[in-house]
Amino acid sequence: MLSIVYTSRARDAFTDEDLDALLGQSRANNDRLDLSGMLLFREGRFLQILEGPDDDLRRKMAAISGDPRHTDVTVLLDEPVDSRFFGRWTMRYESVDDQDAAELPDDATDFERLAGEVSSGDTSALRELIRWFQEKPAA
Repeated sequence: MLSIVYTSRARDAFTDEDLDALLGQSRANNDRLDLSGMLLFREGRFLQILEGPDDDLRRKMAAISGDPRHTDVTVLLDEPVDSRFFGRWTMRYESVDDQDAAELPDDATDFERLAGEVSSGDTSALRELIRWFQEKPAA
């Protein structure tokens, strides 16, 4: 089992309808591929956690990297896991609002800053963000 966390930037503004369409497509594809995960969206940036069988997840990441709806795809974590973090959801979604952002430690919703920290070897804020959303009741 593999877990990959990446961030990317939307090429164009995403409306609620665009996000609904993306989620519908993602959930159907993930169900078919036995993938699970979570998608966060804030200020034109995505942070996604995907988990599942190694080969299927690697193929999914190749498709995501080529998706024209976003750019600057940056893998933050790519690691084997014993169990799923978000196994109950084919794709849980959270739009991180200002109230959520204020509750998170160290402004963990600054996805660009997280990417910089991870590239320097510090995954603590990213792991805290993942843990926070695991424990947060689904909307």
